[in-house]
Amino acid sequence: MRIEHLALWVTNLESSCAYYEKYFGAQRGELYTNPKKNFSSYFLSFSNGARLELMHNPEIPNLVGQDLERLGLVHFAVSVGSKEKVNALTEELRKDGHAIIGEPRTTGDGYYESVTLDPEGNRIEITT
Repeated sequence: MRIEHLALWVTNLESSCAYYEKYFGAQRGELYTNPKKNFSSYFLSFSNGARLELMHNPEIPNLVGQDLERLGLVHFAVSVGSKEKVNALTEELRKDGHAIIGEPRTTGDGYYESVTLDPEGNRIEITT
């Protein structure tokens, strides 16, 4: 058994796709639209087969800016392969103006990681 994909509601499909393409090497699939439901989405594929679905419907309430600690999905982690790559990607994101909410460090459970927010405020752990 494996997780097939995660899905995130976003307010701007194009900028969210561009973020994951630029920083995490995602490959964007075809735009799917359902006019009856006012819904559109892209599936993003990553080199190891993982997928992320970015979905948009203007009727979904925007919770960006609310307390990040809540029940439900809190974060997802992306492994970049080494401490050097964690550090480099963290600095690239910072240089480009993206929030770094957790500096690179070794956690109590042994992960070397930093934590950032995507353009929609979703928490991403960048790990080795």
